[in-house]
Amino acid sequence: MNEQFDVVIAGAGPAGAQCARDLAARDYDVLLLEAEEEADFPRQSNKSTGGSFPSMLSAFGIPDDVVMRYTDEVVLESPNEYFVRSQPGAVLEFAQFKQFLVDDAERKGAELRFDARVSKPITDGETPVGVRYDGDREVYGEVIVDATGPAAPLAKKLGVVELKRGRQAIGIEHEFEGVNLDADGWADLRDTMMLRLDHDLAPGGYSWIFHTGADTAKVGVCYIQNERHNERVKEGMTIDGYLDYWLDTDPRLQDASRIEGKTHRGSAHIQKPDGLSRENFVAIGDTVPTVDPVWGEGIHKGMKSARAAAKTIDHCLTLAEPDTSAEEMAIYDDLWHSEVAPGMDSRLLMTELLYFAPNDRYDTLMQDLNRLDNNTLREANDGSKLAMAKLLHPGDLPMLAQFGRSRLADGAFWLATGVMKNRGENPVLQAGEDVKSAAPRRN
Repeated sequence: MNEQFDVVIAGAGPAGAQCARDLAARDYDVLLLEAEEEADFPRQSNKSTGGSFPSMLSAFGIPDDVVMRYTDEVVLESPNEYFVRSQPGAVLEFAQFKQFLVDDAERKGAELRFDARVSKPITDGETPVGVRYDGDREVYGEVIVDATGPAAPLAKKLGVVELKRGRQAIGIEHEFEGVNLDADGWADLRDTMMLRLDHDLAPGGYSWIFHTGADTAKVGVCYIQNERHNERVKEGMTIDGYLDYWLDTDPRLQDASRIEGKTHRGSAHIQKPDGLSRENFVAIGDTVPTVDPVWGEGIHKGMKSARAAAKTIDHCLTLAEPDTSAEEMAIYDDLWHSEVAPGMDSRLLMTELLYFAPNDRYDTLMQDLNRLDNNTLREANDGSKLAMAKLLHPGDLPMLAQFGRSRLADGAFWLATGVMKNRGENPVLQAGEDVKSAAPRRN
């Protein structure tokens, strides 16, 4: 006889496990399938720096004991400048975080199967009704959830997502001891999460130092292997080579030593999702993808996408006549765009422009952030075109024109042609009413 569940979830990462937690707490019959073997779960190389926010911990009931260190500030660095912003953060022990989520999902009633790699959807005509896993094993569900990340075996075969190689970011991180967190002439990195924009260290991407306690820190680099990266890459240098290069050239890291067994690798796609759901099906977390396009933070958004999916599934299955049609499942799409990743188009565009800019422009950016009001970075990060425009200068026109030409086919030329329009000496955009109504200026 066919095994039947209310919900079958592929992937027990943060998004999949959180979706299972929420649905099991509502007494749904949930099956969570995880490709790793139980003895190996969770592996240390689990694809995340573990940087998140206390608001995520409180919103999702995450205990303090999975936090390596709470931080007080975010530091942004360029090759020669830096900017410090008060922003509470939480650096997680990612393996412990994942373990808590799956344990709690089981406590709430979800069934968890390890060594259960999902390979393809089972369909009735074109409608997904189950999954095949562990070779030829099959299981069926009223709703199927793909939370497998970039592998996306269900979402790809169902035509929901198309993950583009030119949009794939790769990263590597080691945990170190002996890091000089308060070096002379540099920002104080104690109790901070630092992100550095510097093509010499991460061409077309960024690098980071996250304080984890005493003289220990997570140190890593990440970049997208696109045409801009290829223009700046040091010939023959791998991502591991860039991290080694940083260790050799930054005085804060020259006495640091790797902590054994604390290496993390991963990838995520930085792109607008092609789709999010269809009949009987949703895709969550990095499957979609959901990672923050500007700073790469994926945990909080992945958890939000899991909760939005759980809300949608609960709605569909509690109607007087349960309805998992494409129309009803599209509630998830609305929640994703309004609650999980609002302003995605603008934020993706800002990301492309940010990593398009040369190193000397990063120094100017830090100077601008130190000059402008404290809300500018937050509003720009939220996708406000007005806030983005505050960070532009008349001298940026050649760069914007070049950027616009390279992105014209993607419909991204508005920035080069509109954001700089009607600017005088004042670096604040004289915006049209449509922009003003969407993002009122704060003085």
